[in-house]
Amino acid sequence: MRLFLIYTMMFSSGSMFGWCIELIFRRFFSKNNPERKWINPGFLNGPCLPLYGFGLCALYTMALLEEYISVENGLVQKLILFALMAIAMTIIEYIAGIIFIKGLKTKLWDYTNEWGNIQGIICPKFSFFWAVLSAAYYFLVHPHILNGIHWLSENLAYSFFIGVFFGIFIIDVAYSLQLVVKIRKFAADNEFVVRYERLKSEIQQRTQENRTGFSSFVLQFRSEHSLADSLELHLKKYRDKSVRK
Repeated sequence: MRLFLIYTMMFSSGSMFGWCIELIFRRFFSKNNPERKWINPGFLNGPCLPLYGFGLCALYTMALLEEYISVENGLVQKLILFALMAIAMTIIEYIAGIIFIKGLKTKLWDYTNEWGNIQGIICPKFSFFWAVLSAAYYFLVHPHILNGIHWLSENLAYSFFIGVFFGIFIIDVAYSLQLVVKIRKFAADNEFVVRYERLKSEIQQRTQENRTGFSSFVLQFRSEHSLADSLELHLKKYRDKSVRK
């Protein structure tokens, strides 16, 4: 039960915290968002990015294995650990990207313009960022996990909120998958991969005059235009861009 609580807490906390990181990154730093709009990251509607949830669980597990890195120099040992953590996060990122691109014909992020990228899914630049994030986790979060679990055991009401999180998460996944399946069919019929972030930005741009900023941000696929119309426009822009190249 203790181990179960650790991983459920790590997954839920990592998913929500990762969503905040991506929200800020895509607003201020993403090359795929030149208009600098607030775009709900990921394929879910709620504030949750499962990739970060799985990633945080992986970082926790790998931090426990530090003692098995048989290097006497403590600094080198930690550098090796952070490198292994970055590799693990990169692998998770690649698997998630492949699942969506190959299985659902949808690209949630695009590193095509980054040096050394592989299929636009992973690249050295973001692997380095994963290493930095791993180091931040190791020094700032990992030492307090056991204390957090002890607190959780004395405040069982919080476990109720974890249950609520997973209940909402499952509903969100089911709804979002229905939407992605429709997008996949359109993409497969037209033999191209949908740039998910760009599609959401285009829909948001077409509807921002009729909705408040908050509703436009949360319900980015709700529009007076049908999803098919939005996909047709997205495909046209994709083909126009390909022709210009």
